[in-house]
Formats: sequence, structure tokens, C-alpha cells
Amino acid sequence: MSIELVKDVKKTFIEKFKANPLLVFSPGRINIIGEHTDYNDGFVFPAAVDKGIAAAIQKSDSGSSTAIALDLDSTIEFELDKLKPSKGGGWENYVLGVVAEIQNRNKVVGDFNAIFKGNIPGGAGMSSSAALENSVVFGLNELFELGLSKEDMILISQKAEHNYVGVNCGIMDQYASMFGIKNHALHLDCRTIKSKSYKIDFKDYQLMLINTNVKHSLSNSAYNDRRSACEQVSELLKVKSLRDATEVDLEAITGKVIPANYQKALYVIQENNRTLKAVNAIKNDDLDTLGALLYQSHEGLSNQYKVSCEELDFLVKQAKKNKHVLGARMMGGGFGGCTLNLIAKKEAKAFSDLVSEAYKKKFNKACSVYFVRLSDGTRIVK
Repeated sequence: MSIELVKDVKKTFIEKFKANPLLVFSPGRINIIGEHTDYNDGFVFPAAVDKGIAAAIQKSDSGSSTAIALDLDSTIEFELDKLKPSKGGGWENYVLGVVAEIQNRNKVVGDFNAIFKGNIPGGAGMSSSAALENSVVFGLNELFELGLSKEDMILISQKAEHNYVGVNCGIMDQYASMFGIKNHALHLDCRTIKSKSYKIDFKDYQLMLINTNVKHSLSNSAYNDRRSACEQVSELLKVKSLRDATEVDLEAITGKVIPANYQKALYVIQENNRTLKAVNAIKNDDLDTLGALLYQSHEGLSNQYKVSCEELDFLVKQAKKNKHVLGARMMGGGFGGCTLNLIAKKEAKAFSDLVSEAYKKKFNKACSVYFVRLSDGTRIVK
């Protein structure tokens, strides 16, 4: 967690609102493996990280509520009985959506002021949106003594995204951001919303993120299209979700589904199995197997699920050429964002330099390299 971020929002809040705020830090997340499986009731393997969003929040007696995104130099003012999605989209719908979903549960929220600032790279696929939602619901729960459990809070955050942002997301991002445990990844069953934590110690290896710094215009429509394709195949299979299907089941309906959707469903079934295998690999300290699973995951995301892009594929190819990288894959919704690389610690700097130069030469723009630590979830900062 960046203490600087927290100090910054606190100082700005006191200057602007002349009151001492409650301080909340909500982390972004990485996902080791299990991509696009969460909305199929499947398994995922995320972890909260030390980059996130700091929020300063306090009650207001001004008759309206104000939220300020410091990084974006953007302010909204709103009345709690007149909430509706902002037409321009953007960060404000995450805030407004959370407040609306709290009200939908018949919980009474009063006027409040909030200031947010984050250090999650935009468009990196590290879920700054879930961090923002969680910081709002966590802060309001504390301020107005709403009595919400952490499970309640992540469901409110998810609903905000569905109803105010228009992204039919699964529960992984909100869960990882809320329930993160320092130095652990969470093997989450997205049907039961229960997880088992695994201590992550890659010994001589570490995770490295390389951000393409591109965000091709997916975003929401292609995401929702894929979710809908998965649901159509589930209906044909007469199962609740693809989590309940096997490759043999899928083969039986080959003639009833278009090849593109067949491949998408096959990817989800295989990725679910890869996630279970990854947990065993981590239990057994078998990093070679984990690395191979990461490469397979990327192959599926690129060729079957079709959510990769030229820049992500290029970075994974660079990783494959380097014997010090055990595995790599795109991470997040796709069409841009980061690759996740499992690399020998001693070789990380050299690989970073090499890949940055190759990327610049190929695309005439820079990629960015990050190292993250696995962190605790959303919390009050004293």
C-alpha cells in the first residue's frame, strides 16, 4: 500500500471539506490463472496487490454528496434520492452504482464527501474498477454503520458494475480486492464464493507484469458477447453453467453450435481444469508445470476465446524465447492490458530491458514493466 496515496487524499480532503476523513485502501488484483471462468461459475486464482485506490470519506451536512477523482481532476455532485447512471460513463458510475445498490437493500446512507486517488495503471487489467467500488461500499458501511458483511459488499460492487456500468462481470475482481491476504493467492470457487488461500513463494522466481499500454476498444460489448455465448452453450447442454460441462459433453452438441462458440466453450472448460492443475502445481512447488499452464492459458485466450491482441501475443512470444521465463499469459478481460510472466529473479532486469526494446521497435511505443507484492484486501487505514 502506498502511504503517499493515503496522505494525499487525507490532506486534500481536510483542505477542501474542513473535516477529518475515514481512510480506506482498496487494492487492485492480479490473476495467476482462470480467465473468463468466473462468470461461468468456475475457478479462478487471483491475489490482491500492493497497488490500489485510497479513499478519504466522511459524512456531509451540505444537503448533497460530492465525489472527487484526484488523478482525473474530476468532480461529481449528486443527490441521494435522484441517482441514475451518468450518460458520459466513466468513474462516476462505479460510485453512483454502489450507492444505488446499497439503497436497493433498504440500507440508509446519508450525504457524504469522498476523494479517491489510485496508483493502479489504467487499462492494465488489474481491476481498478473493483478497487474503487470496494473502497466506496467499505467506507460507507463503516461511516453509516450499515452492518454489511464483506460478502454483501462484494455483491453490491458487482451489481453496481452490472446495472450502472453495463459490464456483466463475474465476482472475481471484487472478491480478490476485498478478501486478499498478504503473500497469498486465493483459489476461489465462483459458484460458492468460497476460497482457499495458498501461500505464494516462488523461491528464485517472481511474477512480473508487462503492460502493453494499449486498450483496444473492446471492451464492454465484446465481454458481454462472450458471456452470452457461454450462456447459450450452457442452455444447449442443459447445465447451469459451463463449470458443469466436460469436453465429452461439448462434443455431443458439435452440430448445434457455431464453431466460434464451440471453441469459446471449450476454452472455458479447459481453463477451469488448468486452474485446478495450477493449484496442485503450487502445492507441489512445481513451477515448471505452473509455467506450462500459463502458456496454455494464453494460447486458449488468443486462439479459442479470441480476447488477445497483437501486442499481447508479441509479449508472450518474447517470453517463450527466453529460457528464464517459465510461463506467461495475458491477464484480465483482454484486448490490451498486461501479460503476467513467471521469471527467474536474477534475469528479470535483463528480460525487461530486452522486451522493452523489442516492443518499442515493433510497435513504436513503450510498454511498462511492474513488479507487485501480494497484499491484504480492502481495509481501514489508521
